[in-house]
Amino acid sequence: MLQRFFATALAILVVLLGGCSATSGLQAYVDSYDGYEFLYPRGWVQVQVEDPVDVVFHDIIETTENVSVVVNTVSSTKSLEELGSPEEVGDRLLRNIIAPSESGRSSALIAATSQKADDKTYYILEYAVTLPGDGDNAQQRHNLSSIAVSRGKVYTLSVSAPEERWPKVEDQFKTIVSSFTVY
Repeated sequence: MLQRFFATALAILVVLLGGCSATSGLQAYVDSYDGYEFLYPRGWVQVQVEDPVDVVFHDIIETTENVSVVVNTVSSTKSLEELGSPEEVGDRLLRNIIAPSESGRSSALIAATSQKADDKTYYILEYAVTLPGDGDNAQQRHNLSSIAVSRGKVYTLSVSAPEERWPKVEDQFKTIVSSFTVY
């Protein structure tokens, strides 16, 4: 009798802890045509976008929290490493895309690292962005990106949230960025 109680208790514990995985609350998005996939939060909705942005999802309630993928063409002979170090690529991304001088935005690269998965190199970038506004009205944002090169294309996945929401979404956003895969 006691043995059955412990077996039942263990089974319940396994079921309860199973819902605590790093990917809990996330679902997969797969674009087999362009050759990439990633996880994004359940309940987020896809929105219509224009080139070069390939896809965007955002939270229904916190609509400024979003994930996007941009696909650009690069010389097929270029590898990610040939484009520069993580810091160099991160600086170019900030200067040319995220906060070009005419945008009124400012940005700072917080961290830039490299990781390998399935023989592909991914640069993981973390940065802070200040959107235009007067004094206290200027919105502070926190962003993470994963960049990879495959088949002559540069793939950039970015997730973003207001800075005040960052502590709540940080772990989930890191899981999203880590889930990004190109093939």
